[in-house]
Amino acid sequence: MTRLTEEQKAEYFRRSYTAVDGLWFMKVEERLGFDEALRLDESVWRVLPKIQARTLKGMMHLQRGLPGLAQALSARLTLEGFDYEIQPREDGFAVIVKRCPWHDIMVKSGRGELSERVSELICKVENSVWASEFSGEKGLPDEGKVREGEGREIEFDREERICRGEERCVLRFCRQELGETR
Repeated sequence: MTRLTEEQKAEYFRRSYTAVDGLWFMKVEERLGFDEALRLDESVWRVLPKIQARTLKGMMHLQRGLPGLAQALSARLTLEGFDYEIQPREDGFAVIVKRCPWHDIMVKSGRGELSERVSELICKVENSVWASEFSGEKGLPDEGKVREGEGREIEFDREERICRGEERCVLRFCRQELGETR
């Protein structure tokens, strides 16, 4: 029996993960149309990132706040096959995506023209959920101490997007004091 390396096993599961996401979407789209498939996909992507973030937070022993979020996102993006870098900013950090495997899959499957519509909703929801999972909860002590990040929300915004024809995606994660509006 041939033994697989850990890298081969990870690649197998990464490909299965992306394939099932695409197949699920296309089968729903066949039955209910693109708009309804996208609406249902949004529902899925409001839950899955919570599971992913909580799993990585536990596996990596990460705390709430921007440093923990940056570490978790780095792990996630690496596992999913993104080409990216994380750049510190005064109020947080930016993820500079040079290659997005999800966009690449859509282009390769002849659906590149739909990439922006999917990204407009799914990317925004997914990354906003990640940000909320690492946002602080004001006033909850941890062994008598206030954890870094408490009393702060983490806000997510996109500055550039590959799916709009730009060379890269710029995903911004920054601090926002509770009660503060931008």
